[in-house]
Amino acid sequence: MPDHKVASQEEWQAERDKLLAEEKKITHRGDELTKERQELPWVEVEKEYEFETKDGTRSLADLFDGRSQLMLYHFMFGPPYEAGCTVCSSIADNFNANAPHLNAGDVTVTLVSRAPLDRLLAFKERMGWDNLDWISTGDEFNRELGFLNTEEELKPFLESGQIPVTVDKMAELSGTDVKGYVTEGPGMSVYALDDGTVYRTYVTTARGLEGPAMGYYTLLDRTPKGRQEGGDEPIWIRRHDEY
Repeated sequence: MPDHKVASQEEWQAERDKLLAEEKKITHRGDELTKERQELPWVEVEKEYEFETKDGTRSLADLFDGRSQLMLYHFMFGPPYEAGCTVCSSIADNFNANAPHLNAGDVTVTLVSRAPLDRLLAFKERMGWDNLDWISTGDEFNRELGFLNTEEELKPFLESGQIPVTVDKMAELSGTDVKGYVTEGPGMSVYALDDGTVYRTYVTTARGLEGPAMGYYTLLDRTPKGRQEGGDEPIWIRRHDEY
């Protein structure tokens, strides 16, 4: 445990009250951002994408499964992977726990990846994600959303000689090399189905996933040690059956 200031209860309360005022500012700003997010214009999805599912080939509209809203998590599990990305697996844990509540809020939640369907479904069974469907897609769908990188785009990173240790480790844990690992990108995309037409309403990636899909970070941020990441600290996240 790191060295830290120790205070009396009265001193602690005074500091806590100051911090609470700042936290409330963030909460209120979050409410404003939620309203702005919901007021974003919609974009009609005009292409006819096809997805391989346990129920056969389906269209994007089919994925709503009787609801009017669809949330897709673009899970990093590319064709060369032997197992799903470790961090994406932690995110899917959160989606799986929240799926029944989202379903009740008229939202269908689904994982989508480029690996073959049989490999995705086998990993889903291993992880026990009973509340989620997982579908396989071709390159085009993820590429158009910015969640699939080309070799040319990756070349400066791969040839930089400065691959972070975390990336090396994540690639190893996924059973692929660095190039195979970073070809994929994580993300969330959200859709609305209105009068038979599908609209894309929201897309986020990277740290935009922390708030909605990585609840353990929010909890760790409230602890003295925090996330225990950065610098030379080893990556600690594992799939939930590997701790």
